[in-house]
Amino acid sequence: MAGAIIENMSTRKLCIVGGILLVFQVIAFLVGGLIAPSPTTAVPYTSVKCIDVRKNHHKTKWLMPWGPNHCKKLKDFDEAVSRQIEANDIVFAVHIPLPSKEMSPWFQFMLFIMQLDIAFKMDNDLKENAEITLDVSLAYRDDMFDDWEEIAHAIEIRKLKCTFGSPKTVESEGRHYDCDFLPFMEIGSVAHKYYLINIRLPVNDRKGINVGIGEIKDIRFVGIHQNGGFTKVWFAMKTFLTPSILIIMVWYWRRITLMTRAPVLLEKVIFALGISMTFINIPVEWFSIGFDWTWMLLFGDIRQGIFYAMLLSFWIIFCGEHMMDQNERNRLSGYWKQVGPIAVGSFCLFIFDMCERGVQLKNPFYSIWTTEVGTELAMAFIIVAGICLCLYFLFLCFMVFQVFRNISGKQSSLPAMSKARRLHYEGLIFRFKFLMLITLACAAMTVIFFIVSQVTEGHWKWGAITIQVNSAFFTGIYGMWNLYVFALMFLYAPSHKNYGEDQSNGDLGVNSGEELQLTTTITHVDGPTEVYKLARKEAQE
Repeated sequence: MAGAIIENMSTRKLCIVGGILLVFQVIAFLVGGLIAPSPTTAVPYTSVKCIDVRKNHHKTKWLMPWGPNHCKKLKDFDEAVSRQIEANDIVFAVHIPLPSKEMSPWFQFMLFIMQLDIAFKMDNDLKENAEITLDVSLAYRDDMFDDWEEIAHAIEIRKLKCTFGSPKTVESEGRHYDCDFLPFMEIGSVAHKYYLINIRLPVNDRKGINVGIGEIKDIRFVGIHQNGGFTKVWFAMKTFLTPSILIIMVWYWRRITLMTRAPVLLEKVIFALGISMTFINIPVEWFSIGFDWTWMLLFGDIRQGIFYAMLLSFWIIFCGEHMMDQNERNRLSGYWKQVGPIAVGSFCLFIFDMCERGVQLKNPFYSIWTTEVGTELAMAFIIVAGICLCLYFLFLCFMVFQVFRNISGKQSSLPAMSKARRLHYEGLIFRFKFLMLITLACAAMTVIFFIVSQVTEGHWKWGAITIQVNSAFFTGIYGMWNLYVFALMFLYAPSHKNYGEDQSNGDLGVNSGEELQLTTTITHVDGPTEVYKLARKEAQE
């Protein structure tokens, strides 16, 4: 009777915990949907054509598109031809942000993509597989009357991918090509108020530089940065969740250290998952408000990669430790076939990220996709990582199938037990299925909200209420995985309750004083757990 009461209380506690976590999950989505603005803002810019006929001018002078010290401007290239101004003396200038505005460290990053307006002309046609060479410089200042300070200067090459929807005849002259957007620049911090971009298109007929690129009319940009309001909400969530996960981690590990046995593999992996979640949560981004830390994007990618690698490893080990008839348990080496693809895939993605954002720490105009070798290398890393991911999910699906098949087989032995012990094992099985259901729900919600955020306009309007779907996706999914890790450590922390002498099952060789724990595969000092003994006995029979 006491065992039944314990199990019923445990089930009720599980339902209460599930309800509380669901409430927090809804709050996480509502914070993003109702409080935070859209995660990012896209601002269009059109470059201004400036004239500078001085030699080596880009090293000593910056050309401003507007303001009190603005440059001498050209309306179009026809004016340049009539005034006999050479292409090498034309600078495309872009000031960031637009007039009467300021940039802010709360914007976190800047991403710029470029689009060229190229007109068709019979005597200056766009060649196939044409490449454009850009002599580009970036500068900053924090006061409208300060001198510009250079951040970066580089010579970059971009391959043009354009189509022309009309016949290339005299009648079609002046019509524009339809060109793809080109990656231009990415900076991992916005530490200054004003930025200036100067671009030259150097022409060298002998070397074939910028020859056969058509008649460029304008260079347009789209600048993307994180919204300051969303950044504040995001930082607040991190600041709140960090101590929450730290507290449950300390409590969880303390429960383990109070046991008379050493921690087992599953407990160690859950604790490592908590550490990786805390690594993501620690709000070091607060320092980016006062420091020019351009490496924050790369650091964020590394933190996420560690967490997802640990999460995938946990799922494999979690299923493996519940396959009660396998011989090798409680050893990481027994999972090398399944964990190996995770390690290889993570390493490939890390190398890819270092080749992209790692180089951008020195040259923000760099993109690995702009050259054939870089594109092939990037695709190779991504394909290898994709293959590893497919192999991982095949392993995982097979292991989940085996676990559920084993559980179904073991349930046939339950009627022969006493009522209290039967309720105990039924509770263990129920909790395993409960966690599997939560895992599938988390994965499904991640995929669903990602798809919804891509296909919707970014917000929904219900009467006077506006819901920011993209913000809800970020805050909701981020909160969801925190709650998932919290629930794991809460549910799988060892319990110090026991059944007592009247609930032992002598036929199964189970000692009466063994600890009641959620996990079915904890190995005690004196041998395996009750469910594992049950499984092995049935397998032998």
